[in-house]
Amino acid sequence: MTSLSVKTIDRAKPLVFLAGLYPLIRWVVLGYQNALTANPVEFLTRSSGTWTLVCLLVTLSISPLRQWLKQPALLRWRRMCGLFAFFYATLHALSWAWWDQSFELIPMLSDVWKRPFILVGAAAFLTMSLLAITSTHGWMRRLGRHWQQLHRLIYLIGVLAILHYWWHKEGKNDFDTVLIYAAVLAVLLAWRVRRAWLKHASPSRHAS
Repeated sequence: MTSLSVKTIDRAKPLVFLAGLYPLIRWVVLGYQNALTANPVEFLTRSSGTWTLVCLLVTLSISPLRQWLKQPALLRWRRMCGLFAFFYATLHALSWAWWDQSFELIPMLSDVWKRPFILVGAAAFLTMSLLAITSTHGWMRRLGRHWQQLHRLIYLIGVLAILHYWWHKEGKNDFDTVLIYAAVLAVLLAWRVRRAWLKHASPSRHAS
C-alpha cells in the first residue's frame, strides 16, 4: 500500500473535524425536533460520556492503524481526536455539575466522595485536562522528552473511563456495551505492550 503524503492527510483534516462534530450536530438537530427522549438531561449526559469514550478509543487506535496500514502521516490526526475526546468529556462533566449539582461545590465534592464511579470519572477528567493543556507544540518544547512520558497517561485515562462506565452500569446489571468498549481498549493496550516488549527484546537478540 502506498503511503499517503502529509499534504493528503492534512487535506482530510476538515472531514475528520466534521466527523468529530457529528454528535454535537446530532444533539442540536434532535433538540430542534424536540426528540431528545423523555429525559433530555439523562440522554445528553450519557451520550456525551459515550462519545468521550469513542473519541478516546479512536485516539488510541491511530498508532496501531498507522503501523498496520503503513500510513505514518495518520499521526497528524491524533491530537485532534484527543481534543475531541476532551471536548465531549468536558460536556459530560458540565452536564453533571450543572444539571445534577447546580454548580454547588459542597454537594459536588460530597457526590465525588460517596460514589466511586463519580470519583474515577473525575480522576479521568482531571488527567485528561492536563493532557489537553499540554498538547500544544509550545508545551512539547518545554517538556522535551518528558512530554511523551506525561501523555502516556492516556492509557490510565482509558482504564479509568472503562471503570467509570462499568460501575455506572453495575446498578442495572447491564454490561454488554461496557464489555465491547473494554475489549477494544484491551486490544489497543495489548498491542502497545507487545510493541514495547519486542522493542526491549530486540537488542538482547542481536547481542546473543
